[in-house]
Amino acid sequence: METDSGGKEAGMEAESGGREAEFIGGAFLGALFEDLLRGVAEGKEKDKNLRPHLEHVESALRNNARVIEHIEKCNKILDHPGSETQLLIDKMKGGGGLLRKCSTVKWNPIKNTRYANKLVKLDSLIDRLLQVDMPAQKTGDNKEILVGVTDQQRSLIACSSTGDIRGKFDQDGIIRPCSVPDPPEITPGLDVPLEELKRELLRDGKQVIVVSAPGGTGKTTLIKKLCKDQNVEEKFKDKIFFVSVSKPHDVKVIVRKIIQHLGKDVPEFQTDEHAINDLERLLKEMGSQPILLVLDDVWSESESMLHKFKSQLPNYKILVTSRSVFPKLGFVYKLKPLNEEAAETLFRYTTGGDSSIQDQKLVNKILGICKGSPLALTVVGRSLCGRPAAVWKSKVKEWQDTTIFPSNTDLLVCLQSSLDALNDKLKECYMDLGSFPEYHRIPVTTLIDMWVELYKRDEDDLCAILSDLSNVNLFDLVATSDESSHHDHFVVQHDLLRELIIYQSMLEPVEKMKRLFIEISGNNFPEWWLEKKSQPVNARLLSITTDDTFSSSWYDLEAPAVEVVVLNVRTKEYTMPNFMEKMKNLKVLIVTGCGFLPVELSDFQLLSSLPNLKRIRLERVSIPWFDMTTMQMKHLQKISLVLCNVGQVFSNSTFQISNAFPNLKELDIDYCNDLEALPDDMGNIISLKTLSITNCHKLPQLPDGSASW
Repeated sequence: METDSGGKEAGMEAESGGREAEFIGGAFLGALFEDLLRGVAEGKEKDKNLRPHLEHVESALRNNARVIEHIEKCNKILDHPGSETQLLIDKMKGGGGLLRKCSTVKWNPIKNTRYANKLVKLDSLIDRLLQVDMPAQKTGDNKEILVGVTDQQRSLIACSSTGDIRGKFDQDGIIRPCSVPDPPEITPGLDVPLEELKRELLRDGKQVIVVSAPGGTGKTTLIKKLCKDQNVEEKFKDKIFFVSVSKPHDVKVIVRKIIQHLGKDVPEFQTDEHAINDLERLLKEMGSQPILLVLDDVWSESESMLHKFKSQLPNYKILVTSRSVFPKLGFVYKLKPLNEEAAETLFRYTTGGDSSIQDQKLVNKILGICKGSPLALTVVGRSLCGRPAAVWKSKVKEWQDTTIFPSNTDLLVCLQSSLDALNDKLKECYMDLGSFPEYHRIPVTTLIDMWVELYKRDEDDLCAILSDLSNVNLFDLVATSDESSHHDHFVVQHDLLRELIIYQSMLEPVEKMKRLFIEISGNNFPEWWLEKKSQPVNARLLSITTDDTFSSSWYDLEAPAVEVVVLNVRTKEYTMPNFMEKMKNLKVLIVTGCGFLPVELSDFQLLSSLPNLKRIRLERVSIPWFDMTTMQMKHLQKISLVLCNVGQVFSNSTFQISNAFPNLKELDIDYCNDLEALPDDMGNIISLKTLSITNCHKLPQLPDGSASW
């Protein structure tokens, strides 16, 4: 039944494509147009994951069929070769090949993401050709051939150029290129951001306002709603220009869209400067009337472009949406994910308002999976709309056991583009953030400890990388004090982006992964680990997260290439993994107790066998003194102790810190409330350059000889 129904649907769509092609008189262009629509129909039938992108392409073609017809008629009457249609023919040929590939590809998360990205580019290209390039080219052609033609021909030419004085084809339903799109029917959770943003927009503040958030958070929806607000429309009237930028940006194209929107003849610009100068002249002609230029979806590499659109004109505002922050540009408004109430409202709406959804626990699980992302809520809601309860339960279990991305290509493509925009240096560092649990504040010093050893970069360079990643909104950089030092800064991840990092790392076979992120619930180890078929692993970074029911019974693991180990612990007691003894390349160890009380570590002395271990960071950890008395780590250079119980070790007379860590260069101790004394032989560590002790209020004084440090 499904095959017959799908074939019937494809047939109907192909027939519809044929009718659209008739608009173009059966010419070669019409045949290509029909071929594209047929490819869309076949692709939609065979791959539901690419269906939304194919529908966008189909909509762009169908909505502009009459535009092509007008251009072809004008070319015939004027006996004009139509260079603009030749450009479209070339692009249609390439588009047809892409659509044929889409209809034959089998489900593969990497390939589908790649094809989805290509379809997005094809959709944008068709829109640009039909809405900007071809009308602009036609205007230039008309200038050459208007002399000597009849009034009837003039009328026909006018219908194929940039339109009437309002700049649109009313009879064909083609709106002006910079009109504000309508927002969705409902926009839960945006009322407060709308009022805050409107207040900033309407006051005499900074000229540029940037609305920044990760992909899928609702930036564009908020801006559409803002531009349709009564107070905003009363101030700016018909002088709101809404332009979707994306990438790569093109200043000349943006200016041409605005000029076309105004119903003016669209010139060809040789340089960006010529385009900006022409735009400035047009804006000045509008007098003192307020003007709002909206630049939607601006990428980080386009910051220089934004500066070009700034002006000394009074009452001129620029509103930007971007995943980047652009802190030097103007006022920045960071849009947050939806709260639980707003998220549930949106989710229930996208599922068709089905009042039969009575299982609130199931709904709450879905809300937790979507992390307050409007895009995720919409994509997931539509996928479940009209489906029986059994399907809901099955999907939720699948997403909880694995991830939400494989079955939701739209969401994957949107968030994946944030990672794809990063250069290799930034992306490598960013992917390491998957080592830490959800909702965990990651100390900047922890990341620097990792990256110094993994990537051989100095701290200043790494701080610049953190700033760059924060500016493109891939995480929040939080300061807990007014100090400029990075020691008081933390990174807070966006949950869906963290999930994307982990999902990406799992696309390769275990033995080829650069990073190995392992989560153990109870004593349920991953199958590949138990089967031992994929060993040894070659990851440089190993992160193991265990829950509060883990028994600390370890299976063997061969991981000779590991340089950084991150252990996230929730149990009260924890035995260090015995396989770490064989990690001869290990340079950094980070152990974090994620529970309320410090975790009691045992078998800590096995680290003495590691010849290259340079940095250890312990947070919420209690170390038994007998482990430390036998410890000797000749190559250790830095120890960080935060919220740890160390008093019984440091105050023990048998513990000789100068013997345990003879080449220690840096010792950081923070919030260790039981610390009452430091080891007497601390001054014997000749290599010690930095001793930082903060918030340890029971420590009355430093040992003798500390003045020489």
